Amino acid sequence: MTGLAFLSARQQAALTRRGKIGCLELLDHYIDRIARYDSRINAVVARDFERGRARAKRLDRDGNRAGKLFGVPMTVKERFDVAGLPTTWGLEEKRGQIPATNALAVQRLEAAGAVVFGKTNVPPMLGDWQSANPIYGVTANPWDLARSPGGSSGGSAAALAAGLTGLELGSDIGGSIRQPAHACGLFGHKPSYGLLPTRGHGPDPSIVSAVDIAVIGPLARSADDLALVLGLLAQPDLLQTGLRVALPTRTLTSFKGLRIAVWPSDPVAETDAEISASFATLAKFLHGQGAKVSLTARPAFDPPQSFAISLQMLGAALSIGPPGSNNAAIASAETLATDDRSANAWFTRGAALRHSDYLSLNE
Repeated sequence: MTGLAFLSARQQAALTRRGKIGCLELLDHYIDRIARYDSRINAVVARDFERGRARAKRLDRDGNRAGKLFGVPMTVKERFDVAGLPTTWGLEEKRGQIPATNALAVQRLEAAGAVVFGKTNVPPMLGDWQSANPIYGVTANPWDLARSPGGSSGGSAAALAAGLTGLELGSDIGGSIRQPAHACGLFGHKPSYGLLPTRGHGPDPSIVSAVDIAVIGPLARSADDLALVLGLLAQPDLLQTGLRVALPTRTLTSFKGLRIAVWPSDPVAETDAEISASFATLAKFLHGQGAKVSLTARPAFDPPQSFAISLQMLGAALSIGPPGSNNAAIASAETLATDDRSANAWFTRGAALRHSDYLSLNE
């Protein structure tokens, strides 16, 4: 079937549900593509083909075809726990860390019919704009093998862009879904904090508290797939609360009448001329579709202040660890000049924040 690997997850589920293609046949199509192409891309680094094929066979035989992801083959970011597969964060010392249970998000996706058959590459500690580590090596961008697919969900984005998987689950604290989605020409969503359950995606099995401003979220080949996955995952972890989430129903069917502000560049965050030009082209398109577009409307906040607050809170969030593990960061912050307003300085100060100062920034 022409273009099968690049159909949206919703389209693939519709095919398997109607019996137009078997779940095993669809999975084998992706496994074959990985065999042909992934040696050059290196995106799917932990593979679970045999268990995936066994699950696909069961779905073909007696699976619940009502599942919204029925038979959709998918991979997940390496940091998500999948029973029997390593969860290393790209760190040599965690090479033998094999979880016994699936992350809660993986459980919910499988309950909807998805076939999880592997995990995708990350940078060490999920802390870089590229995806390479000493365990699995370097992941390339399938559009240009000399370039990076971004990070830290870079393997996720590369696998999707190359047609090696039908859907992906990533995570984001400072751009780790959005930046790889941009670099690989995909759709990615960083949901609101706390909306999706992160159990099975922690910084370390010994740390039980959630990481501030860190979220999990989907990467996909369509915005419709993002909405589909969001709806499947957007309920709290029942170990934490019995509350339920009621997402608003989407009612818009066109751009007509929407008020849209376009912000193509700002001195605080330098933007390539090519990107700004793309925003201008988008603005013209939206205007032509009947939207009310403004290139000058701005929210009532100060961008430099917002940027500094964001970096400090990011530094604070990433400082999580056992007592004493943040001593080096605190020492570094004490050496900074008081007039140093660089991005690195704000980030370093964040790792050394007093709790009262953190609360002020959060407010």
